[in-house]
Amino acid sequence: MQTHNTGLPLSGVRVLDLSRVLAGPWSAMVLGDLGAEVIKIEHPDRGDDTRDWGVRIGKTETAYFNSVNRNKRSLTLDLQTPEAQEIVRELAKTSDVFIQNFKFGGAEKLGLGYEQLRAINPRLIYCSISGYDRTGPEAKRPGYDLVVQGEAGLMALNGEADQPPLKFGVAAVDLFTGMYSAQAMLAALYERERSGRGRHIEMALFDCGLMITAYYGLEALVMGEDPPRYGNAHPSIVPYGVFDAADGPLVITVGNNAQFERFAREVIERPDIADDARYKTNILRSQNRATLVPELERELASRGRKLLLERLAGAGIPCGEVAGLREALLSKRATDAGLVTQQPHPDTESGTTPVLAPPWRFDGERMPVRRAPPQLGEGTRDVLASLGYSDEQLAQLKDKGVI
Repeated sequence: MQTHNTGLPLSGVRVLDLSRVLAGPWSAMVLGDLGAEVIKIEHPDRGDDTRDWGVRIGKTETAYFNSVNRNKRSLTLDLQTPEAQEIVRELAKTSDVFIQNFKFGGAEKLGLGYEQLRAINPRLIYCSISGYDRTGPEAKRPGYDLVVQGEAGLMALNGEADQPPLKFGVAAVDLFTGMYSAQAMLAALYERERSGRGRHIEMALFDCGLMITAYYGLEALVMGEDPPRYGNAHPSIVPYGVFDAADGPLVITVGNNAQFERFAREVIERPDIADDARYKTNILRSQNRATLVPELERELASRGRKLLLERLAGAGIPCGEVAGLREALLSKRATDAGLVTQQPHPDTESGTTPVLAPPWRFDGERMPVRRAPPQLGEGTRDVLASLGYSDEQLAQLKDKGVI
């Protein structure tokens, strides 16, 4: 790892991303966002599976693919060929991080397993992402976010009490696994500065899915049964959740008894509710939510959002509108923060495509989108030329279907 004074924390770190779909690519994108050089290795014809998922952008990308692959180069290699395997090994010699989520044993069959690459680069940090514990009886099972959401109990804690179990709106297990993996790789990079040695990091979707049950998971263990589901309401704070005003939904979070007093008197103008002994404390409000909440819902539904939000803010009660997804992305809040960027694209009508910006700020500066999500094979020639491949050799590899 070389140190480059560019303002990017991971400048000089090279990452080989051989992963596909979401968890692995997300973890590699995190490292790229923080300044690493990320080389994404894809099949020459089909590329990453997500290049064929969702809304098409240009000739080789989709919105799904682009959401997980900014700040990367795309190198196309058919890893079933010995020439491609040798290219990866050559790149691994000068790389800091290697990420893969092949089926169990798949990397080893290609000659790209941890022990095989450690032999040529003892400093390499190698991250294997799988569905389940790689030392257990389910090591060979493929991992899918939705399956793990079911198996880890996440669907059981989500949704309304009178409705079937519900998945998250995004692939939460994949995304958290990607973030946990990135954290582990950053820790290993830090440790390597002292030890000089690499590490083999093993991450499983089921493990990460179980971790994000968080306080609900511990409550289930302490109670000896599953906690009830409350949908958009809070299990232990009342009123706290999504409510319908006359012209749309809003979020109201009454966090303590003083706030509730102001809410009842100043926001919905019901001093009788504030004075009612059944609602004096949060524990009492939680016990009596069946009588309290319908009263509050009627009052809120008779007033407009603008008025309610003004009164709530004036009373010091955290609140906000429930925005549509596009509305949120185009909001002044998001625009002022620079969270949505327009990146050049040769194949779109406008010549640009939207790409979300990284969430991190260092010393007041947001980490930049240095590279738009790559077209398939965009970096193949440059990356291989850096290894010394001539134009003639590249043409030969292309003729053989290696690249």
